Amino acid sequence: MHDPLPLPFAATADSRPALLVSACLLGAPVRYDGTAKPLPEGTQASLAHQWQLIAVCPERLGGLPTPRPAAEILEGDGRSVLAGQAQVCDAQGGCHTAAFVQGAHLALALAQRCGARHALLKAHSPSCGSGRIHDGQFGGTLRPGDGVSTALLREAGITVFSEQDLQHGGLPGLAEAVPS
Repeated sequence: MHDPLPLPFAATADSRPALLVSACLLGAPVRYDGTAKPLPEGTQASLAHQWQLIAVCPERLGGLPTPRPAAEILEGDGRSVLAGQAQVCDAQGGCHTAAFVQGAHLALALAQRCGARHALLKAHSPSCGSGRIHDGQFGGTLRPGDGVSTALLREAGITVFSEQDLQHGGLPGLAEAVPS
């Protein structure tokens, strides 16, 4: 298991508003397979110009190692997991629900501590997915739903977008949220 991902838990004097961002989108190799899925360099630079980017990996915060077996939400979505009605498991049958829930709560605590009202999280992830997640059959099929962390952040009033929203014309509402 690698050392936990260093995260900025202390608020700074930075005047830019905080934007919670999946660490893998910022280039940290924390995904289940030990890779990153970095945003294009120009995109990250543009976001960093307007926002204080706060890296978060809920799965690592929940204590899961990198690499780790791919996991999916079985028979539900993030809201179902938080309500105790669904589980997050890997294809080998290992259940990781408690780690996903703990990571979601720690991600929310980080967002609140930094004053983040918006989050840019990795599409389709069982933690960070927004709008569409894998269907729990480990075949690559997507279905409607949010990941565990996304569900908790939205429940707390934090607006969540994915990197796919960037590719499809930007982040509705984010431009308006930046103070002029």
